[in-house]
Amino acid sequence: MAKKKEVTVEEKLRALYDLQLIDSRIDEIKSVRGELPLEIEDLEDEIVGLNKRLSNLNDDVKSLKDDINGKKLVIEEAKELIKKYNEQQKNVRNNREFNSLSKEVEYQELEVQLAEKRIKEYKVKIEQKKEVIEATKENIKQQEDLLKHKSDELNGIMGETKKEEALLSKKSKEYSKLIDDHLLKAYNRIRISVKNGLAVVPIERGASGGSFFTIPPQRQVEIASRKKIITDEHSGRILVDAALAEEEQEKIDNLLK
Repeated sequence: MAKKKEVTVEEKLRALYDLQLIDSRIDEIKSVRGELPLEIEDLEDEIVGLNKRLSNLNDDVKSLKDDINGKKLVIEEAKELIKKYNEQQKNVRNNREFNSLSKEVEYQELEVQLAEKRIKEYKVKIEQKKEVIEATKENIKQQEDLLKHKSDELNGIMGETKKEEALLSKKSKEYSKLIDDHLLKAYNRIRISVKNGLAVVPIERGASGGSFFTIPPQRQVEIASRKKIITDEHSGRILVDAALAEEEQEKIDNLLK
């Protein structure tokens, strides 16, 4: 059985830096999109809420119209009863019966007045609801226009970077497989905890990339020897020498052309 090839520290460092370059490019692409995906999601949620409100308002108007129709029936029934009682008054035998019918007529007339008052109130409410409905419709239209604009903008950005992002994502997975789980977990942990997601950085002018803390010459020699994984004691980032970084940068640039 063939013995599995031992992966050297230098190979691990190269794979780590390659992964960092690829992930950093993915980060750049995502930063170009900025807050657009979140803004689009918020707009979609807002439009759903506005449409729900519009539906509720339309239901309220329908309910008020039903109430008006109900009051119109009350008025019709009351007028029929008034007519009936007035006819009955013509045939009463005494004042008691006449007064009793007069009270019934008076009661029905009050019913008519109350129903007419309610109808006026409902009509005012309907007009108020209609104003809110129109304002809500206008708001929905504005938000839909804004959503379309932002969606088109995002689609434009994604259209330009879609092919590159697909390649980067594929390569990120490939390079991740070249790194043992323990080291990959450390890389991801550092990426989350440091600025700009830079977990692997080269030495620049005697200091770790993006840092002002000078690395002692002896430490720089150890890093350049590529015999072990060395981290920056101040930031926790994994360090690689400038020559390795330059070689891998050129390799990744050619890969992405």
